[in-house]
Amino acid sequence: MNTAPLFEILLVTAPGLEAPLRAEAIENGFRAPKVIKGGVTIKGTWAEVWRAHLQLRGASRILVRIGAFRAMHLAQLDKRARRLPWNEILKVDEPVHVEATCKGSRIYHAKAAAQRISTAIQAERGAPLSPDAGVRIKARIDDDLCTISIDTSGEALHKRGHKQAVAKAPMRENMAALFLRLCGYNGKEPVVDPMCGSGTFIIEAAEIAAGLNPGRSRHFAFEKLATFDQDAWSTLCTDRERPPPSARFHGSDRDAGAIRMSTANAEQAGVSEITTFQRQPISDVAPPDGPCGLVIINPPYGSRIGKKKPLFALYNRLGQTLLERFSGWRVGLITDTDSLAQATRLPFATETTAVSHGGLRIQLYRTDALP
Repeated sequence: MNTAPLFEILLVTAPGLEAPLRAEAIENGFRAPKVIKGGVTIKGTWAEVWRAHLQLRGASRILVRIGAFRAMHLAQLDKRARRLPWNEILKVDEPVHVEATCKGSRIYHAKAAAQRISTAIQAERGAPLSPDAGVRIKARIDDDLCTISIDTSGEALHKRGHKQAVAKAPMRENMAALFLRLCGYNGKEPVVDPMCGSGTFIIEAAEIAAGLNPGRSRHFAFEKLATFDQDAWSTLCTDRERPPPSARFHGSDRDAGAIRMSTANAEQAGVSEITTFQRQPISDVAPPDGPCGLVIINPPYGSRIGKKKPLFALYNRLGQTLLERFSGWRVGLITDTDSLAQATRLPFATETTAVSHGGLRIQLYRTDALP
């Protein structure tokens, strides 16, 4: 019996979120997940590449490693790049673009390296080159080792394809999904976000509860490759009937525009029946009827919004409201400094999760059930 060869697939995420992404990969049945800095590697075939894009919430981008070799100079890079299976992977009429980075190597000129690999691809496959190509080849030359990958995602994966309106300084969907996981959320409890912005946490939580695949509403770069099988992809994307979730998801914000955005986004995502959004200040937030669950918040913080000093009163008011009204609920809060988190006076665990997000260090603070 012939089986397709396995290759390495890299699930990229923000540094600090590798562990929950690995847990998600295990939960979804992917093979040999291994944490590396800035991501998780798995083993699979092209079918696993497609399934990862459809099902995984935590990855920001997915790369397929197609080859690695030593290269001490540009001529050697050209020669060895020609040996890669371009004919099996690329379409002859689909434009490609090559990007390269060099670190600690005798080949130190990234632009020249990208040009040599581009030349190799044209010589072996004849695919046209374009800086705007939907198929992007990424070469990393580190200590003379050249690793070549194909970006199979295209647009970053936090762009789910069904969110039109975005608030100022939004939380990215893939990060929101992993923060929810770190807070112990599994889709079976209510979630409240009292500073919901464009609704990212609430919509992600509702989609998880409803069993909706994150990649259901968009296209991906792998669809432009010679390895793509449209019939197999269509079969994979076929929805399964699921019972409606019992949990409900509640967002609020003091800004009327944020509520309009959240409501529209929930409608686009198909979760409007299990989500509610209302305009109200922090001081009016109260738990919904029913069982306790998770409060998760991405409030303003100094390096994200502006001056930090006026925020301490806001954090204090937030903490007071939660302590007075949300007994039995867990809390997850994302901010950039201990002092702002401590201003809430919430009983956060000593251990936090630090995440590098676009050059900014943010942290997730968590509580057990509030007294």
